[in-house]
Amino acid sequence: MAIHPHILHNGQIREAAGAVLRAGQIGALSGWGVFTTLRIVDGIPFAWERHWARMSRDARSLHVPMPADPGALEAGLRELIRTNAQVNCTLRLAVVRNGGGMWEGPESKESPFDVIAMTADSKQWGESVRLGMQPNARFAGNEFAGAKVLAWAQNLTWAERAQQGGFDEVVLLNQHGLVAECTSANIFASVGDTVFTPPLSDGCLPGITREILLDVVREEGFRVLERSLTPDDLFRADEVFITSTTRDLLPVRELAGRRTGDNGAARRALARAFQQFLIVDMERRKNNSILVGR
Repeated sequence: MAIHPHILHNGQIREAAGAVLRAGQIGALSGWGVFTTLRIVDGIPFAWERHWARMSRDARSLHVPMPADPGALEAGLRELIRTNAQVNCTLRLAVVRNGGGMWEGPESKESPFDVIAMTADSKQWGESVRLGMQPNARFAGNEFAGAKVLAWAQNLTWAERAQQGGFDEVVLLNQHGLVAECTSANIFASVGDTVFTPPLSDGCLPGITREILLDVVREEGFRVLERSLTPDDLFRADEVFITSTTRDLLPVRELAGRRTGDNGAARRALARAFQQFLIVDMERRKNNSILVGR
């Protein structure tokens, strides 16, 4: 998907076609930085505070300097959305470290990081997905296993390879053969009234939708818990689904060439509860925007 005509770069709206990155930015050369993908609803970034909190945690662990004022950054993101005139879309926000190592540029002392944001039309994922499977794709013991970093080439390659093979996505297994996640989504398996998702210790990223389902959303008669999952657990589950900022709760119809369970009662109930949470949260944000505007 092509990005929209304008981007936000270090607090300024610029044309996307203009050059903004420099050769001496070590973060751009080496993937030293953090990013997140936000869902934009009626011009407002959904769950902004949660995305900022995750980016900040990852940045601290990776020694990536961050902007001091998340409120000012959010205001800049909203200005970008208005400029691109795309109030329902997807936004990518990245913070790139500029200094460090032998390839840093002379300007890194004055500008230790760059903030870049861009928007694009939201991808249409369809009603369900087919998943391949990739062994040894996550090393769960790595201290940075749960960080969402700019170095994304492996994920992109696995996703591209899966799509070339007729799949939509791929399940990434860790070094123990346990399910970790997909290249850009968390994964869940429902068994009766309980829905399980791998713990962070198995190598998955702490997705925002995953976080909301575990910590906030409540639907009577159903539970969402963390538990290690094997591929056989997925094959035996009543239903498997994946989640991400742009997918919500998307059912899996096939895994590694085998049909998966299609009893979606738990997913449908949680999807309704998640949608209600989204509506309430966005109304709160809109009201706060009105008050700030006054």
